[in-house]
Amino acid sequence: MQALLKLSRGIDWLNTQVGKYVIWLILGSTFISGVNAVVRKVFNVSSNGFLEVQWYLFAASFLLAAGYTLLQGEHVKVDVVSSRFSKRTQIWIDVFGYIVFLTPMCMAVLWYGIPFFTRAFVSGEMSSNAGGLIRWPVYLMMPLGFSLLWLQGVSELIKRLAFLKGLIEDPTAKKAEKTAEEELAESIRKLAEAAKGNGSNKAKA
Repeated sequence: MQALLKLSRGIDWLNTQVGKYVIWLILGSTFISGVNAVVRKVFNVSSNGFLEVQWYLFAASFLLAAGYTLLQGEHVKVDVVSSRFSKRTQIWIDVFGYIVFLTPMCMAVLWYGIPFFTRAFVSGEMSSNAGGLIRWPVYLMMPLGFSLLWLQGVSELIKRLAFLKGLIEDPTAKKAEKTAEEELAESIRKLAEAAKGNGSNKAKA
């Protein structure tokens, strides 16, 4: 079990890193959307490529961060019934869900998603819209995202089984740590301060 817990920690670390950096894709999508709107209104110029890259980035952030969202326990969960049960019963419900629902779903998406991506990659499939983008990069996000989600499901299953054996504390307890959104805001603040400092130094020079 200790080897499995070590594997679980490695998966948690991987999805934490993915979640930390993927959130920048949302910022990029928002920025591109804003610039595209301004250019379209002011210069009456637009491109399907700009429109498509927005949903490419959003799709990538949504799919790649699915595992991180599961790690943080932020997926929508209807617990009107399960909240009335004991903690061990709730954990057993989670174990059942990971084995019976999450794993088969991820395997099914990978079974169909990998060939879907491969065909697009080999054929060089392009968007049917004028000025659109090549399609395989966004198709790749599907197998990547569900692979990360499945791995996190394995990690969560290991932690819950370890809890039932009395080896670790409750894995569903919320930890007091910065969210990816808070870390993004902190990074933006630091970048703004650094830019301001560089501007002040140039002015003095």
